[in-house]
Amino acid sequence: MSEIEDDQRLHEMAIGLLDAVPFASLLGISISRIRRGEAILSLEVREEFKQNHGVVHGGVIASLIDTAAALAVATVLGAGEASTTIDLTVHYLRPLRVGKVEAKASILREGRSVIVISVEVEHQSSEIIATGMTAFFRLKNDPG
Repeated sequence: MSEIEDDQRLHEMAIGLLDAVPFASLLGISISRIRRGEAILSLEVREEFKQNHGVVHGGVIASLIDTAAALAVATVLGAGEASTTIDLTVHYLRPLRVGKVEAKASILREGRSVIVISVEVEHQSSEIIATGMTAFFRLKNDPG
């Protein structure tokens, strides 16, 4: 399979996974790019995301980070495998008020059981809004 065909297959798989998560749909998260071990997702700021000081609630950013990491992990899972978040640390670096952001997730280490991912959330102005470090547990097939 060529790299282009593999990227297309991963993109279709990622769309199916994202469509199966109603919360991601509610937030309006979309896929910008997907490759093996990487995912870039985007989100447009909406008024209902803001807390009382006019800044996007941290939970929205954390959800974007977790979703981008989950799709990056999905690109390396074997047939019948699944994963779940076991750790998520977010550093909020700048307030987010308007515009579009992209979460760029990259796998740092893929172990037999744990996969570690780094995520940067970048504003359309090229400023880094937040960073995340997360770990996912690989759920193996249960033959029984």
